[in-house]
Amino acid sequence: MYVDSCTTKTKDGAAYTRHLLRENYREGKKVKHRTVANLSRCSPQEIEAIKLALKHKDDLENLSPVAAAVKLYQGLSVGAVAVVHAIARELGIADALGHTRDGKLALWQVIARVIDQGSRLSAVRLATTHAACEILGLGAFNEDDLYANLGWLTEKQSAVEDRLFHRLHGEGKPGLYLYDVTSSYLEGTHNELAAFGYNRDGKPGKRQIVIGLLCDAEGVPLSIEVFIGNTSDPATVASQITKATERFGASPGDVTFVGDRGMLRSQQVEDVTRHGFHYITAITKPQIGTLLLQGVIQMSLFDQQLAEVTADEGVRYIIRRNPQRVAAVRASRDDKLASVRTLADKQTRYLAEHPRAQVDAAIRTVVQKCERLKLSGWVSVSATGRQINVTIQQAVLDEVAKLDGCYVLKTDLPRHVADKQTVHSRYKDLALVEQAFRTSKTVELQMRPIHVRLESSTRGHAFVVMLAYRIARELARRWASLDLTVQEGLDQLAMLCATELRIDGVPRCNNVPEPRENARRLVELAGVTLPAAIPLRTGVVATRKKLPERRKSR
Repeated sequence: MYVDSCTTKTKDGAAYTRHLLRENYREGKKVKHRTVANLSRCSPQEIEAIKLALKHKDDLENLSPVAAAVKLYQGLSVGAVAVVHAIARELGIADALGHTRDGKLALWQVIARVIDQGSRLSAVRLATTHAACEILGLGAFNEDDLYANLGWLTEKQSAVEDRLFHRLHGEGKPGLYLYDVTSSYLEGTHNELAAFGYNRDGKPGKRQIVIGLLCDAEGVPLSIEVFIGNTSDPATVASQITKATERFGASPGDVTFVGDRGMLRSQQVEDVTRHGFHYITAITKPQIGTLLLQGVIQMSLFDQQLAEVTADEGVRYIIRRNPQRVAAVRASRDDKLASVRTLADKQTRYLAEHPRAQVDAAIRTVVQKCERLKLSGWVSVSATGRQINVTIQQAVLDEVAKLDGCYVLKTDLPRHVADKQTVHSRYKDLALVEQAFRTSKTVELQMRPIHVRLESSTRGHAFVVMLAYRIARELARRWASLDLTVQEGLDQLAMLCATELRIDGVPRCNNVPEPRENARRLVELAGVTLPAAIPLRTGVVATRKKLPERRKSR
């Protein structure tokens, strides 16, 4: 190990000297060099002291004070923060948020959401072990600063979304918008946007919020909006039309909205067309039945790979039957029927073993299960003596099953603009929005549980998750060739820590060592260059509320 010093001159004649603590090692027959620490921030006296210690490293008895004065420590985790920060800068998120203290705090909330999901308290604790302040140039902060920052984010959301939109699309405007909504349940009861509504999470009895996500044709989120929990899906569409026209500069006639059958109903379709936009949506099973009765479409069309019918006023219907969906629906129906018959047999045995048991009560139990499984339309329950019978009404079942796997898309796009295959493909692109919701709501970004109460904080939290998704989506694209998830890759990078040099117990410099092979590969595929060193931390980052105190109070 030795100190490598080199002096260079700048164009204006100024001299700059850098000092590196290096070591030699052999790899096969080659002798290579490795940088252990960057000593450039050390004073000349400290450099000479280190050189003296290295010169006499085999005879330290007489130099023990010097040896004891210079020590290397494991510093802050730097790999994950550096990579996510670099991606945020490339995507324009850092510039869109701005370089004020609030902008940097917001950026840290986004980075923390990507690295390790949790509350504002956990984001502060994360900053005590990761080089957040050093890489972002932040001073001291606590959870109160982050909660207040959520309100700032809500105020600036439109401006930030506009900057990101113009960076992504420039002067060219998207010709297609994908839009969908989801809901997210709440554990508490005091959130200002919480209400009972249609719960997609399967959590009956939980209040919720409704979240709408507007994406471009590639599935990149452009805007996120939080609604009161009892807002219906169609009621969220009008504000998206306003965003597209007033903020994103959509031109009437050149833009198509894509929404599912629960989103773009008749009123919403009318709103979209009134603003001069086109639409692609699907129609419900009862609407398909109406078209069959009116003779607009025929059942034989569902036997084709992809059929098309043009109705009055230029409305086109794209018709298809999905064989995989047919098999899945029929298998599900058979499973439900089997469970009803199992219950009927159980009730029959119970009646046989309990002479005083009521037959009507047993029938009622089986009927209630049929209603719960939505089989009552073609399944009847009766009794012969004390035996419960389940009978299938085959004619009714055949009528119900004829539309298994069938779906019909509806659009007003002219055929010369988009053929039937293009319309079908664009509707299937809604899966990109569903993927964004799955990533945002589940283990990767964990939008829930929602640890905030105020309306502004709730909207800010959702916006943080949307920005974090854009980064996670980009990392997934760049790491697509690797056999790991984004979270696993970030966990590996989090193990890359700075090396802190202390002299007489005082930190002098933080060098970033060469990463191991797996981390080096992650950094390389991400297209990121790690810093050689990071600044020394000057402020204290700590939570105001301490976990031990909270545990004792329980």
